[in-house]
Amino acid sequence: MEYLSKQRYDEIAAELHHLIEVVYPKVKDDLAEASAQGDRSDNAGYREARRIQGKTISRIRFLQKILEHSRVIDQDRLPKDRVSLLSRVEFTNLSTNTRMKFEIVSPHEMDLEAGKISLKSPIGAALMGKRVGETAEVTAPSGTMRLRVESITFD
Repeated sequence: MEYLSKQRYDEIAAELHHLIEVVYPKVKDDLAEASAQGDRSDNAGYREARRIQGKTISRIRFLQKILEHSRVIDQDRLPKDRVSLLSRVEFTNLSTNTRMKFEIVSPHEMDLEAGKISLKSPIGAALMGKRVGETAEVTAPSGTMRLRVESITFD
């Protein structure tokens, strides 16, 4: 079971709807047109249309599984005094004295450029459940880090 923000759930549902209602019918039409051009064994247009059809079907199935196995997070039920899903946490790397700020999100919402890290990432997992002032030890590919939680906020 994955938990998603309402915004991300709606984005996935909209993408799925677009793929089913707009993209896939066009892919089917392109495949039928390429198929009508004759011998399929030597038809690059047909092979390309089949490849696109396969990618589209695969993406549709992937999104359907995400929605089937996901629930929208009720933000009112999340603890406000500790790091949890959808919390924006500011912390200090005690080794380098560097401050960072990230939002803890589900793996399907992760976007480092937007400041969103997965709760399943080494840093996200180590920070989960911590309160302001507590430290977390993180074993990451770059080595072990000690992080101190400076603030926790929610949007």
